[in-house]
Amino acid sequence: MTRYLYLTRHAEAIGDGDDAVLTPAGRRQAVLLGERLRHVPLAAVHHGPALRTTQTAHLVGRYLPDVPLLPAEAAGDYVPYTPGEEEVAGPLLDLVRRFPAAEPALAEAAERAFTGPVAGDVPRHELVVTHNFLIGWLVRAALEAPPRRWLGLNHANAALTVIRYTADRPPALLLLNDTAHLPAGLRWTGFPPELRL
Repeated sequence: MTRYLYLTRHAEAIGDGDDAVLTPAGRRQAVLLGERLRHVPLAAVHHGPALRTTQTAHLVGRYLPDVPLLPAEAAGDYVPYTPGEEEVAGPLLDLVRRFPAAEPALAEAAERAFTGPVAGDVPRHELVVTHNFLIGWLVRAALEAPPRRWLGLNHANAALTVIRYTADRPPALLLLNDTAHLPAGLRWTGFPPELRL
C-alpha cells in the first residue's frame, strides 16, 4: 500500500551538537508546522535523538493527539555518504569532511525504516523530524540519483518535504522544502544567506 513520507528538518536551534536547543523562532516554526499537519492522518512521528529534533517533534506532536512520537537513531544527524575526490569538487568535499565520518549503516537503516510501500490495505502517513543531510539522502534515493547527489540539497528549518511510495510506480516527490506554513520572517533559516530567496 502507499506510504506518504513527510520529512522536516528540525526547527531553528542554537548551540553545539546534540545539545543545541530551539530558539524562540524555532519554537514558533515547530508550532506552525504542527498546525499545518494537524489534519494529516499521521500514523507516527519519528525523530532523531538530538535535543533539537526531540523538541521539534514534541511541539508538532501537540497538534497530533494519539500519534506516537518515536525516537529513531536512524533519523539522527550524520553524514550518510562521503563522496570521493573523483565524485565531488574540493569545496564540497572539504565541507563534508568537517563532520564525523559517514554512517552508511544508519543511512541504510533509515531507508529500510522510512521508505518504500507498506504492508496492508490502508495508506500510511509518517513524519520524520530529522536533519538536513538525511533529508537530502532520502530525496536523492527517491530520485534514484547517484549517492554523491545528497550534497547540495539544502532544507530550511521546519520546511516540509513529502515523498509518495507505491508498489506500481517510482517514488514521487510531492513537495520539496515547502515553507508555506511559515511567515516570511521564519522562512529560510538554516540556509546560508546567499541561498535565501
